[in-house]
Amino acid sequence: MFAHIHQYQHEQVADANRTAGESQTEDSVDKDAEEYFGKNMNEFDIETWETVEYEGDPIQRRTVALDDVVAISVPDEPAEGDDPDLPGRTIQVRTGGGETFVSQAKIVEVQDANPEGT
Repeated sequence: MFAHIHQYQHEQVADANRTAGESQTEDSVDKDAEEYFGKNMNEFDIETWETVEYEGDPIQRRTVALDDVVAISVPDEPAEGDDPDLPGRTIQVRTGGGETFVSQAKIVEVQDANPEGT
């Protein structure tokens, strides 16, 4: 199966002069990649977090895509390290090669890549 998950974290302060919780403007965060790196961002294999609003505050969200998922478990109770100020909770994803725990996560979609079993 394929799993599409959103993972959340508190916004990372990129400028020491900013106070925590103060939103970063698009101008200071979303510079043209060629200005910094000399090539398009799609050419890099990087982890990208985007700033979104949650309950009036800026937080960060990233998309996690997992292949070869066998099962996903969502506990009834939050894990000890889960942050109640962020959406989601820790979920367990089992694959053919082991298991992964994704903290502060929400399931967006789970899809069987081969529903006919062929």
